[in-house]
Amino acid sequence: MGGQYRITGDKYPRMRRRSGRRKFAFVGVASVTALGLIGWGSLQLIDIYTGGGKATAADTKADCASKVTPESKDAVAAAAVAANLPKPGQITVNVLNATPRSGLAKQTADELKKRGFKIGDVGNATAAYDKKVAGAGILLGAKGADQAALPVLNTQLPGAQLKTDGRTQATTVDLIIGTGFKTLTKKEDADKALTVLTQPKPAPSTSKKSC
Repeated sequence: MGGQYRITGDKYPRMRRRSGRRKFAFVGVASVTALGLIGWGSLQLIDIYTGGGKATAADTKADCASKVTPESKDAVAAAAVAANLPKPGQITVNVLNATPRSGLAKQTADELKKRGFKIGDVGNATAAYDKKVAGAGILLGAKGADQAALPVLNTQLPGAQLKTDGRTQATTVDLIIGTGFKTLTKKEDADKALTVLTQPKPAPSTSKKSC
């Protein structure tokens, strides 16, 4: 071409087609970015409404399995006490008569001996208890005996009152016979009560939620 349309020099005018390609590339990148943001937002909403995904579900199941009921805690405590209870042969019983009836202490002591208990002193109660015990009797022992020797002896006389004093020997206890005393519990019933008291308790159950 010649005349006024002739191009000279080393600079050329930009063509519109080149500008269109750049604009098309920018629109493409923006579209991909927008789609990515939309997809990420959707995943976040799904995560919120489904409880946090698989990790949260696993945590929930673990939390459900670890819930321990108060009843199971009591069972653990009861099992620990039962495991430490002494046997009748490890308990020495002083049989003391606080009633006007003579010979009652010896008769009771002889029966307890047949049932496996060791017998200590046998005789009349001290002035602090003589003719002052209205019920079936009092089982008296050290402070630690209220969860050891006293419950075991109580299987032989359920109506007795359990009390503690300042003595240090936990396996030596007093059976103070009261005016309401008739006889010891039948041996068969006492053996059953002793078995229930000393047998291992079932393993504690866990409280599980529906997961």
